Amino acid sequence: MHGFQLWANLPASLKMTAPRYQEVKSGDIPTVTDDDGTHVRVVCGTFWGKTGPVDGIAAEPIYLDVSLAPRVRRTLPVETTRHAFAYVFAGAASFCNASGPLSVPTEGVGWADATPPSKAENRSLVLFDRGDEITVEAGDDGARFLLVSGKPLEQPVAWYGPIVMNTQEQLRQAFAELEKGTFLKHAGAGTPPDRKA
Repeated sequence: MHGFQLWANLPASLKMTAPRYQEVKSGDIPTVTDDDGTHVRVVCGTFWGKTGPVDGIAAEPIYLDVSLAPRVRRTLPVETTRHAFAYVFAGAASFCNASGPLSVPTEGVGWADATPPSKAENRSLVLFDRGDEITVEAGDDGARFLLVSGKPLEQPVAWYGPIVMNTQEQLRQAFAELEKGTFLKHAGAGTPPDRKA
């Protein structure tokens, strides 16, 4: 059994909205299987004609759970307007042209010109640059990974612990409110009139 929490940053205009929880049961997640055995569960967004049950997230993410059979090579679409990453959590895979992997070596050219990059083993995160697709090849035992993409907010980030704001001043104010017990206890959604977010 695997469990993941993915927290989405909000644009400045939505920073102080009330938190929201959406429960999704495994049976509610649509699955698509291709002829080569590629198996994709669509948690959020739309992929291969299926739409996932998680909705209403500002960055409009596409959140996929992808399984590949051993040695299968696939190209998966990713819109050029999105940032994307893959998180390998079973088996291993090689990702072509990953731009900034964490703990994973990368190859800067296509496979037509060079040997595939080193494998991203279990519990590896791989970041991708802008483009319209990713190419991945599963290792000898296959691979299972999350493929997540979202629209970039293009806003500054000030982050500490569980709170993400746009400036250090907003972060200090949020922690002061947390200490007082007033953080996110404002009536209604949106930014309170006395706050700049």
